[in-house]
Amino acid sequence: MKNQGTKHSVLGIIPARGGSKGIARKNIRLLAGVPLLVYTARAALQSHSLARIVLSTDDPEIARIGKAEGIDVPFLRPSELALDSTPMIDVVRHVLDWVQSQGAHYQAICLLQPTSPLRTAQTIDHCIALLFERDVDSVISVRPVPSEYNPHWVYFQTPSGLLQPGLEGSERISVRQKLPPAFHCDGNVFSTKTEMVLLRNLVYGGRMLGVVSSEEEACDLDTEEQWAALEQKLRYVHESVIGSHSTRE
Repeated sequence: MKNQGTKHSVLGIIPARGGSKGIARKNIRLLAGVPLLVYTARAALQSHSLARIVLSTDDPEIARIGKAEGIDVPFLRPSELALDSTPMIDVVRHVLDWVQSQGAHYQAICLLQPTSPLRTAQTIDHCIALLFERDVDSVISVRPVPSEYNPHWVYFQTPSGLLQPGLEGSERISVRQKLPPAFHCDGNVFSTKTEMVLLRNLVYGGRMLGVVSSEEEACDLDTEEQWAALEQKLRYVHESVIGSHSTRE
């Protein structure tokens, strides 16, 4: 348990299964010398808004690393909930069902995926604060969609090969400056009222707000190319910090 003085009871959930296809053993693979899971664990622990943080994993080695960081690992996830095809909602519901079976109840959950290692505790706290201040169902982190991918400029192909507007029936917008802002979910933070999960079987949805992640925090690791690029970025930052310290008296 942590943050006993928080105004609202929010359960942090970190999902980290042992198997992964795009990047083998990615959740505990070293990124700039640190297991990937640890970045998310430390951000969660630094948050002032999470009453408890549970790591959901099927893998004993991942569980050991999580426990060493101070994350609660009260169970090992069943293997049938750790498949490539397992929906995230099933993982979240499993955690909620388990904690409720132990007599614990939370107003909301905050899902933090290890594949977004650059998100900060401040972003977590901001999303959770908005969830209650604005009394919405969900708050998620997002990034702006480039103009050329705005839904007003997107076309889908019909079975016959013809193109049709992505937003049929809407007024055609030909000037970039008139496009309405569009965003995509970036995977950093999903904060949701518990009733959305239990009653509507959704990790996020309903009346929803988005918090725009900064360029520094925007990261979702899916491929080896993305991993290599982030590794280089983190090592450059680390070397720059060391270099700046070495010049001080």
